[in-house]
Amino acid sequence: MQRVCGGESKRKERKGRKEKGRKKVKEEDRLSNEIIGAAIEVHKQLGPGLLESAYEQCLAYELGERNIPFQRQKELAVIYKGVSVGCGYRLDLLVGNLVIVELKAVEKIHPIHEVQVLTYLKLAKCKLGLLLNFNVILMKHGIKRIALNL
Repeated sequence: MQRVCGGESKRKERKGRKEKGRKKVKEEDRLSNEIIGAAIEVHKQLGPGLLESAYEQCLAYELGERNIPFQRQKELAVIYKGVSVGCGYRLDLLVGNLVIVELKAVEKIHPIHEVQVLTYLKLAKCKLGLLLNFNVILMKHGIKRIALNL
């Protein structure tokens, strides 16, 4: 049997969509790596034991030094039945309009912290979040990557 009409162009179209999707994933991964590198630098300089707000300020400084675009304390709208209700949610950092960064300075990351990031991802319609706990001896033990399939 021989294929008729449009088989080749459909394959090219699918391939183009896949490559476009990969580029976006690659950008999120690239940003994630940059954020983690910046967080490790902050932790290396300060160590554990400070307040979350101090780490946020220093991480924002470090991201700025690396020319990585971000927004601090970005307000997050909750839409209920088509109406924006003011719930007061704020993202610690939104990096490159793609990656949500939630900072903690706690003894241990609990499931509720992970659920918090998942909720933020859903509300912001983002795919990738980083939960960073600075109250650890080695920063690599305080990094939790959370992905959401939209």
